[in-house]
Amino acid sequence: MSESSTNPKTRAAVLIVAAGRGRRFGSEVPKQYVPIDGLCAFRRCLETFLGMPEIAAIQTVIHPDDKDRYATVLAGLDDDRLCPPTFGGNTRVQSVMNGLDALTDQAPDVVLVHDAARAFVTREIVIDVLAALDQGDAAFAALPVVDALWRGEGDQALTPVARSGLWRAQTPQGFRFEVLRRAHLDYDGEAADDVEIARAMGIAVKIVTGDPANFKITTPQDLARAERFVASGR
Repeated sequence: MSESSTNPKTRAAVLIVAAGRGRRFGSEVPKQYVPIDGLCAFRRCLETFLGMPEIAAIQTVIHPDDKDRYATVLAGLDDDRLCPPTFGGNTRVQSVMNGLDALTDQAPDVVLVHDAARAFVTREIVIDVLAALDQGDAAFAALPVVDALWRGEGDQALTPVARSGLWRAQTPQGFRFEVLRRAHLDYDGEAADDVEIARAMGIAVKIVTGDPANFKITTPQDLARAERFVASGR
């Protein structure tokens, strides 16, 4: 899709979720703050969104213990679209709800929920998700599953799993702001992402094609991949 396919009158906000501790990463420093060739994932995705005039506001959700780290992330950034951070809750669902509450005064038409650990989100993905929201209430970036899938137990393969129709979810995940806020208010329980909440509430969600570069840094191996990605100059 091209930029012209987005509605210039739509007020779009980004909610960046960065309150996680990243225990699988195995570091005292949360993964979103670990430098990748000098710039952490959090700063990299912030710069991408701030470089887009389509974005009217950016709300971050951080852990209370990360206030100093967050101040370092913002060093040198001077943009009034950056809202004061809000603190996350005990779960991702609570953290997103806190972010939505903090965005209420901004009165956005749509909101894009993005994981701070996805350092290399592209402008093209953001534009495509925004364009899909011109035609519906929800959309998200994803990649089709192309590898063979097996269900296993320990280190033993048990049964194959059909991969037809399966997608690997990425962020941003976009929604009409009030639609997502109502869905969160009505939802009871935990969820892997906001698409799960939307579908539980009966909301139709469109899939748009993501990008392999838009991977999430979860393990030390992912960090090494990110460093190779930056070194390649893509």
